[in-house]
Amino acid sequence: MLEGLRQFIADVVSPAAQGDRKFDDTGYRLAATALLIHVISLDGEPSAVEKRKLHSLLESHFGLDPGTADQLIASATLVEGEAVDLYHFTSVIMRSMDEKGRLRIIEMMWELVYADGQVSEFEDNVVWRAADLLGVSARDRIELKHTVAARQPAPVKDNSDSAGATT
Repeated sequence: MLEGLRQFIADVVSPAAQGDRKFDDTGYRLAATALLIHVISLDGEPSAVEKRKLHSLLESHFGLDPGTADQLIASATLVEGEAVDLYHFTSVIMRSMDEKGRLRIIEMMWELVYADGQVSEFEDNVVWRAADLLGVSARDRIELKHTVAARQPAPVKDNSDSAGATT
């Protein structure tokens, strides 16, 4: 796992690799994944539901197979653990992605926030700060939040404690 990160860094700084490469989007993928990991780690250890959702988002949005998604998550977990702020990640994303791509990252963050069925104040605040650093307007951030919330399944109601209910 650590060797993979070392190899990634060596590939990025290698002059030979720079000449052969057209555009390597691994940097923004790593930065985006680190942001997503940060979101699901805010309330402690990520739940199984949050981990599955993260895998699903990475596989579908970035077109990754499960093994590559695992490697990206492992690398991003290390990088996220060493980061002191969100700017480190958002600056890479700002340089690499257009507005549509940045909006999709915020949408992915909201999808992870809602994965466990609860939105904490901390999660809301992190998405707000990331959106601000990514140049996503408050209007777009809130619209994405409502869009993702509307896609969530309705909570199952327990009618067993309805007093005096008649059919």
